[in-house]
Amino acid sequence: MSRGLNKIQIIGHLGKDPEMRYTPSGKPVTTFTVAVGRTWNSADGERHNETEWFNVVVWGNLAEICKQYLTKGQQVYIEGRLQTRRWESKEGQKHVSVEVVASEMMMLGDRRDASDSHQEIDSVAAENGSSAVEDEFPF
Repeated sequence: MSRGLNKIQIIGHLGKDPEMRYTPSGKPVTTFTVAVGRTWNSADGERHNETEWFNVVVWGNLAEICKQYLTKGQQVYIEGRLQTRRWESKEGQKHVSVEVVASEMMMLGDRRDASDSHQEIDSVAAENGSSAVEDEFPF
């Protein structure tokens, strides 16, 4: 039997403070966004910057750790799998969200760097015409 592989690793900065909720059964779930930047030079030598935003979902004990220790702007390593969620709003509008379901988290950088990264994330988001505050998950 052949097996598939669904694994993602990202290093970036938190776009907002983590938000923790509990399922009806009492299981903790924490969500946050991570901005991952990349830079490249085009054929004409022009430098380009691009930021990709990832929605991250963390469950169980790791969810509690993320809520307790992570803050907006902090650099973090996340490992997990990609998951696509589909739902329909009360108005009948269909939605799709791709998220990283994290199984590993490692805090990177210096804790005092988080406030400096706040400004970096906000300025990168403004350059790309997006908001550093992402939509909430409909839990």
